[in-house]
Amino acid sequence: MLQSKDNIILKVEDLAIGYNTKKVETVVASNINFELEKGQLIGLVGANGIGKSTLLRTLIKVQPALSGKILLNSKDLKSTSTIALAKQLSIVLTEPLLSKNLSVFELVVLGRHPYTNWIGNLSEDDLTIVNNALELVNISELKDKKCYELSDGQLQKVMIARALAQDTDVIVLDEPTTHLDMYHKAYILKLLQKLTKETGKTILFSSHEIDLAIQLCDTMIVMQKDKVVCDQPCRLITLGVFNSLFPKDLIVFDNTSGSFRVSK
Repeated sequence: MLQSKDNIILKVEDLAIGYNTKKVETVVASNINFELEKGQLIGLVGANGIGKSTLLRTLIKVQPALSGKILLNSKDLKSTSTIALAKQLSIVLTEPLLSKNLSVFELVVLGRHPYTNWIGNLSEDDLTIVNNALELVNISELKDKKCYELSDGQLQKVMIARALAQDTDVIVLDEPTTHLDMYHKAYILKLLQKLTKETGKTILFSSHEIDLAIQLCDTMIVMQKDKVVCDQPCRLITLGVFNSLFPKDLIVFDNTSGSFRVSK
């Protein structure tokens, strides 16, 4: 897959991820190499416990890499300051809100924190960006509601709006469809697909919804026990990457339909 260097937003070179203690280094995955393009929806998938969250935490600089290099906008993540990173990369995690007493508007406004002064005063531009984010996610009518009044699906949209208000090149989401029913899982992932097209932002998310990711993503990162593969979903199907994702005694991948089914 040919890519223009100018179009690469995030590049990973010979990355090893895992944990370091005083006595032991635990490697979760190594020899990870991929390039992500601007304006794409990218799904990170793999079996439970394979290391998806560890990889995401490393990519957002919450957890240090064991070795290798991560380049965001051609700059090494190690030398990127916290405030510079907050203007380039925003995050939607699965942790519960510290306070659901905030209104929807107040929560989305928090996305402007990297740009406001020390007292947090909002400019007209800040307010315009916040309102645009609410409109993009189609929750303007909820702006005055308290977060504790929202359903899980509504709250997830608010969190996405906050990330949009942060106005970064890249948005990273860890399991954005957790606790949602099938309809809202599809709704959130379709929303992310729509946002990449309308905003030109790169959106990377981890998910167990592999069938939906195959249908909606421009690119997928597939974590396996022995390697990490990154490519277009159609090429990954052709290469048989999904066939070995799970033990075949229970679940098999149907190359024709591009989905998983229970084995007979």
